[in-house]
Amino acid sequence: AGMNDALERLAAEIRACRICKDAPVGKPLPHEPRPVFVLSSTARILIAGQAPGTRVHASGKPFTDPSGYRLRSWLGVTPDQFYDPGLFAIAPMGFCFPGLDAKGSDLSPRKECAPAWRYRLMSLMPQIGLVIAIGGYAHRWHLDAASTESVQRTVEDWRIHAVRTPPVFVLPHPSWRNSGWLKRNPWFETELLPALQVSVRTHLI
Repeated sequence: AGMNDALERLAAEIRACRICKDAPVGKPLPHEPRPVFVLSSTARILIAGQAPGTRVHASGKPFTDPSGYRLRSWLGVTPDQFYDPGLFAIAPMGFCFPGLDAKGSDLSPRKECAPAWRYRLMSLMPQIGLVIAIGGYAHRWHLDAASTESVQRTVEDWRIHAVRTPPVFVLPHPSWRNSGWLKRNPWFETELLPALQVSVRTHLI
């Protein structure tokens, strides 16, 4: 599974990107940029996450953390499938780890990133047939940037978004911090996840 020439060029440009360090909106990135993403000319599923965390920044590979385990179980796929660029493209809203706040939580994805790259990235992957949008930043962008709904409300309305073209499955972040949310919203595991897994299987071709 490869990338065509245009995607190869885009990937090389993103890997070299220093916009959040050299021309930042607000404070510059507090460390060297390390963009983490997987582009593909053949994958039919796009994982649109938030931004890499500390472990992913260290590994340079997306979702190599507990969130990744949970996400793969939600999707019903193996690590081999998940990391096959013929099956999944992975492009977070911010390609680089944004750093930590005073409490040790991840900062929001960098504001410079999506405006700089995302339209081009999507236009060069027209084969994507299913978008899995994780968290509020991805929801807003992939639901036409008009969505100001809370993550709770957006995920409650998942059926509306799942019938778009291409379908967008909206998920909360698979972080362990959201375990309480999952307990309070049992419909997520009984209704949304089975539909998501059927859609993933359909697009794993």
